[in-house]
Amino acid sequence: MARIETPRRVRGTQDIFGEEQRRFSHVLDTFERVRRLYCFGRVDLPVFEATEVFARSIGETTDVVSKEMYTFPDRGGDSLTLRPEFTAGIARAFLTEGWQQYAPLKVTTSGAVFRYERPQKGRYRQFHQIDAEILGAPEPAADVELLVMADQLLRELGIADGVTLQLNTLGDAETREAWRAGLVAHFEAHRAELSEDSLTRLDKNPMRILDSKDPRDRPIADAAPDIDAYLTPEARTFFDAVTAGLDAAGVAWTRNARLVRGLDYYRHTAFEFVTDRLGAQGTVLAGGRYDGLVESLGGAPTAGVGWAAGVERLAMLVDEPAVEHPTVAVVPLDLSFETIAMGYAANLRRQGLTVHTDFRGNAKKRMQRAASADATHVIFVGPTLIEGSVTIKTMATGEQRNIGAAEVIEALR
Repeated sequence: MARIETPRRVRGTQDIFGEEQRRFSHVLDTFERVRRLYCFGRVDLPVFEATEVFARSIGETTDVVSKEMYTFPDRGGDSLTLRPEFTAGIARAFLTEGWQQYAPLKVTTSGAVFRYERPQKGRYRQFHQIDAEILGAPEPAADVELLVMADQLLRELGIADGVTLQLNTLGDAETREAWRAGLVAHFEAHRAELSEDSLTRLDKNPMRILDSKDPRDRPIADAAPDIDAYLTPEARTFFDAVTAGLDAAGVAWTRNARLVRGLDYYRHTAFEFVTDRLGAQGTVLAGGRYDGLVESLGGAPTAGVGWAAGVERLAMLVDEPAVEHPTVAVVPLDLSFETIAMGYAANLRRQGLTVHTDFRGNAKKRMQRAASADATHVIFVGPTLIEGSVTIKTMATGEQRNIGAAEVIEALR
């Protein structure tokens, strides 16, 4: 008989278990707790969208759209794409589900996202993000709230030390247009020295040349004009309000005048929380204001600002959470009390106790496994349960005593 070969895990995916899963869950649990403190609602979105949602929002000239998206035709012939990020789907839902009536809308989400790129430390082809967005709030206070929320999340995860908030302004539409023209003039003067990728970007998205890692481009990019020379008074006032709000909230920040977002719908605030604890890929959380995004999807002009963070990358930075141990283990004295013990364990769980149960072996072996599970107490279920009592053993001292079955919860307290 031919041997059946076991399927392998697909490259760029992961099976999350044990310590890794505890770190992962700790990030998500902390995120849920913090988002409630800031009165953000929770939304859940489809894993796939019409391809145009991402092509129109992320931009067809970006690497994400041109090289990294998982795009496929469904049986009806429609082009669908597994979500590579959350913001575009939230903006689409804002329009199609009538969420404009709730503006300013404060929402968070989390889950798997998909990008076809070379797997590396902390990066997978199916990975996970947490995401926070505010739609319909053009005020700088919305940017401040999101940044303070992000800062508190990192603090509560215990990873704020060594993480720096880098902040920049992209200005308003007038500022951005003037700066773009200044960048084009600068890079055109050095066209012969630019890399092939930057020559392509010069025609389509010149701001992205500032992000180039190519050694040929760096001296030219470093000499490019800063946005400050082009800021309108309104744009400068907006940025000053954001930084003043951060100062008032006690959030440290540093200016990075080279921090950009290439797409035209980005406005004003751009930011990244970065660390040197993850090697070259140092960004742990990033975002910005995207006042033109909803309009690019066919909606009315709508302010938007948000951020996202990779769960895997945050989990790499957190201390390992403690393993959760059961409060008690319920052990039948022999097999004839198995069913009764199962019912008694279910009743204890309904009252909020963490209960370990086993499925085989005699009482001695089950108690040994309860000890391995670090249960603090063992409850033996036997003939006395008919009379309303059980035997409870304190594992730390070995002390055993009979107690009323209905009194266990109070005794453990």
